[in-house]
Amino acid sequence: MKSPVVQSRSMRNLLEQANRIAAFPTTILIEGPTGAGKEVIADFIHQMSPRNTMPFIKINCAALPETLIESELFGYENGAFTGAKRDGNPGLFELADKGTLLLDEIAELPATLQVKLLRVLQDREVRRIGSSFIRTVDVRILASTNCNLLERVRTGHFREDLYYRLHVVKLVVPPLKERAEDILPLCSYYLNEFCDTYKIVRQLDQTVIDFLQNYDYPGNVRELRNIIEYACVNTSEERISLEHLPIEVQFKRSTSDFDDEYSLEARLHALEGELITRALKHSRSVREASKRLQISHPTLLRKMKKHGITGRV
Repeated sequence: MKSPVVQSRSMRNLLEQANRIAAFPTTILIEGPTGAGKEVIADFIHQMSPRNTMPFIKINCAALPETLIESELFGYENGAFTGAKRDGNPGLFELADKGTLLLDEIAELPATLQVKLLRVLQDREVRRIGSSFIRTVDVRILASTNCNLLERVRTGHFREDLYYRLHVVKLVVPPLKERAEDILPLCSYYLNEFCDTYKIVRQLDQTVIDFLQNYDYPGNVRELRNIIEYACVNTSEERISLEHLPIEVQFKRSTSDFDDEYSLEARLHALEGELITRALKHSRSVREASKRLQISHPTLLRKMKKHGITGRV
């Protein structure tokens, strides 16, 4: 297994804790913002555990309607409902027997299923829909959420007894902006990954490196990965520069140094001028630049005049 890419002290401490706990069948709750790497931590726990040769099964509790989640988790017998398979179907608890089951987005689990999950955690027994037969399962439960689950308990959206069954150990994955030391190693990792996958050669310009180190990553590690992939495929040049980054990231760069008193109009004006200048720099003519910007030639000429920009026609 490849070790998670970490450099920051907070993530190294988190991995050390996860490694210690992995040896035991303890239920673990993993909290952290979307895209921060909760599933990576779950993968690491399973791979470092004695169960690593057994199944590791994942389900997103927010991705399926209540009826489907129940049949996915607990399985069903023949005739349990319209469309049921003739021979029935085992649920994920059964399929993960002797292994690990990750319940992603656990906060979105419907109330009726919270009760059933509580019973599984208490008794380690499951019963398929439409069956009276009880099956014993040996499953290590990992649960993850991007919200504060205790707050969901306080507002009445999550069962308190289930919360404390899940909260034997809680691991909190910090957002990427709070572990800046991880940014460059992750950039290198994803750059190498996409170069190998797409059989290309790409390098990050120093201006891109400087910018990525200071970007705040609202989408966390997942956003960083997307930025690198986009930049790799958005140019045929070997060196990736700022104009190869996604437009919304460029907009963030263009406005990051502005005071709060700057109006939206002023910010948009500055961004428009910067993008026109870049397009002209990388085009052989104004007509080619207009195609890059996906606007008409007369419109670009008018905007150039407005910004005091000159260029070849």
